[in-house]
Amino acid sequence: SAESNMCDLLRINTDRGVMIGDGKSRFSIGGKPIYHFVGTSTFSEYTVMHVGCVAKINPEAPLDKVCVLSCGISTGLGASINVAKPPKGSTVAIFGLGAVGLAAAEGARIAGASRIIGVDLNASRFEEARKFGCTEFVNPKDHTKPVQQVLADMTNGGVDRSVECTGNVNAMIQAFECVHDGWGVAVLVGVPHKDAEFKTHPMNFLNERTLKRTFFGNFKPRTDLPNVVEMYMKKELEVEKFITHSVPFSEINKAFDLMAKG
Repeated sequence: SAESNMCDLLRINTDRGVMIGDGKSRFSIGGKPIYHFVGTSTFSEYTVMHVGCVAKINPEAPLDKVCVLSCGISTGLGASINVAKPPKGSTVAIFGLGAVGLAAAEGARIAGASRIIGVDLNASRFEEARKFGCTEFVNPKDHTKPVQQVLADMTNGGVDRSVECTGNVNAMIQAFECVHDGWGVAVLVGVPHKDAEFKTHPMNFLNERTLKRTFFGNFKPRTDLPNVVEMYMKKELEVEKFITHSVPFSEINKAFDLMAKG
């Protein structure tokens, strides 16, 4: 479909531990099945996966670098360039400066946004975020006013685009309410808690703000990921700056600890 990448068969299903064809696992130990994480098992040296999950990329691309394009970076990058589509010279707010948020900032920078405002509760992320195009920062803890009001005051009525990368439903509401009347577009990327509810006044829609949602930055993995790899190969996208640690498989638990600590 030209409209969507939401494949009925292959959308990410975190419960899927088996192959789609026969509902069975391809791994076992001592006669007991080992299940495939998200249907792929990418923490094994060799794996079996559905053909729809395999993308053929430039054989010259270094796998120890481009592996990080398989989720977070592509999601944030695509949320900006494919979905938010900030016009040149526009103002963009990025909520959450983790890997996905930094990739969204990078996408806004590539698109030509002139002001990229990073919003995060962790001020220690701000300096690093400058490398990804952020020009200004807002820490909600520094303000008594709601964040959407702070951003509206900074930008003469609201930002042109916002990209929410936290999964916190309050940040989602703030991201929508901080965009400008008439043309502002907010894109939600983060995955909310299953019981979360998004509440806003209908006037926010009547005032011609737009709310969008994206899955994997609207990229189609098989056909579009090879192009993202080409962006890296042409030096249009710098992947190395997203990598803070390289950890061998034998110390994989250390890698998870580093991730949990942010």
